[in-house]
Amino acid sequence: MRYLMALDAGTGSIRAVIFDTKGNQISLASKEWTHIAEPNVPNSMTFDLEENWDLVVMCIKKALKRANLKGKDIISLSASSMREGIVVYDKDKKPIWGVANVDARADKEVKYIRKNYPKLEKEFYKTSGQTFALGALPRLMWLKNNRANIYDKVAYISMIGDWILYKLCGVIASDPSNGGTSGIFSLKKRDWDREMPKKLGLKDNIFPKALECGTLMGRVTKKASKDTNLSTKTKVVMGGGDVQMGALGLGVVDVGDVAILGGSFWQQIVNIPKDTPPPKDMSIRVNPHTISNLNQAEGITFFSGLVMRWFRDAFCEEEKKLAKEKGIDTYQLLEERAKDVPIGSNGIIPIFSDSMKYAKWYHASPSFLNLSLDPTKSNKASIFKSLQENACIVSNINLKKIEKWTDIKVKEIVFASGASKGELWCQTLSDVTGVIIKVPKVKEATSLGVAICAGVGANIYPNLKQTSKSLIEWDKTYYPNSKNHKKYKQISKKWTKIYKEQLKLVDKNLTTSMWKAVGI
Repeated sequence: MRYLMALDAGTGSIRAVIFDTKGNQISLASKEWTHIAEPNVPNSMTFDLEENWDLVVMCIKKALKRANLKGKDIISLSASSMREGIVVYDKDKKPIWGVANVDARADKEVKYIRKNYPKLEKEFYKTSGQTFALGALPRLMWLKNNRANIYDKVAYISMIGDWILYKLCGVIASDPSNGGTSGIFSLKKRDWDREMPKKLGLKDNIFPKALECGTLMGRVTKKASKDTNLSTKTKVVMGGGDVQMGALGLGVVDVGDVAILGGSFWQQIVNIPKDTPPPKDMSIRVNPHTISNLNQAEGITFFSGLVMRWFRDAFCEEEKKLAKEKGIDTYQLLEERAKDVPIGSNGIIPIFSDSMKYAKWYHASPSFLNLSLDPTKSNKASIFKSLQENACIVSNINLKKIEKWTDIKVKEIVFASGASKGELWCQTLSDVTGVIIKVPKVKEATSLGVAICAGVGANIYPNLKQTSKSLIEWDKTYYPNSKNHKKYKQISKKWTKIYKEQLKLVDKNLTTSMWKAVGI
């Protein structure tokens, strides 16, 4: 039997997942990781290259052990990662610096660019579909201005998933789906746009080859084999961005297909033709798909999964203990307690992520509003459900923005990643959006997409699109309750008005934003 390995470096964790060639998940190993806030560098999220590589190795070994497999049983592997996160290397290809996806240290640099080159961000957005909010250019400028000793050594740049593949096979390369999120990529050419850094006085000769997803890069090196227990015969294949890999794993590979990936962040994606120009108001993000003739319109709901994890760990010790005794997941127990909470969670209004405003992207201060002193109404179950509802409401607002711009009507949504394991969450999403929700059998959709890439690169599968459609299997389907949908429409309108007022408190420096894009 032959097996494929997927390595997925998300915002909150690294995971190694093994699949057989029929798309069945065999084993999984994961480790949570955190990113470093540098002293005296506000809003920094440094990616710890040494510690995190140790965690990657640990997950690879553990996944092999849990599957009772040896390294030689893995015929091919690939990787995905949080988009936007970058790693730079010196001339000897030694990784020397990296940042995670929502690192926002380059605030002064963005303000400088906008002041001195007022038309540049819009010009770059037309080409790349990206603003400076999460882009690599301001970060490289920050590195040049503040860590010149590192910047001077930079000879290569890649995304974090590419760094994993480099560590395994010794080849630095990137793909359009992940590299495109750097903001230094052309949507049409599906390659680096070297004119962008040149216009800002930055190095334009540091960009590696752009390889399409599923391209064979090489094989596991002797050193990586010794570190990981993988075989030197294991093929290493180009992967991509985690969201686009998720779309591939969900069969979301045709124009008009829609998916929501409910992980640490929630991404709402709609497939659009490659030649669709980005919207003039810069409100929505546009990324290259893994499928070469498609792009994706994307909305992002910040921290939805991480907020739920925070709530669980900060307030639910009793539930965690009880869930362990019952042998179930804590979230499953919380859903059981929340299932009878009425629509609207007894009026509780969570303030966390705003809807997508890509051109001017920032959030209000994290808070819960409209709490009651009645413990039968304001309790853990009600707050838990309010967080579930909120993630769905913000996601729906983002989808409506995409509908308005593209004229693509959302009729059905594929829902995957961690949140799709919750039946209450799935039904809530259906009620909020008013459309059918389909949940795949394989919840690790991103990892399955990565495994498809690995299989294509090893000539096990014919191509990405055909394989994606053939491997997808559905677990459950949820249908909207029309009465609940009407209620959620009103709740959504109310939430939008309230959030607008909460942003004013941030504007007045009375509260602290949960997150701000650079230059805001």
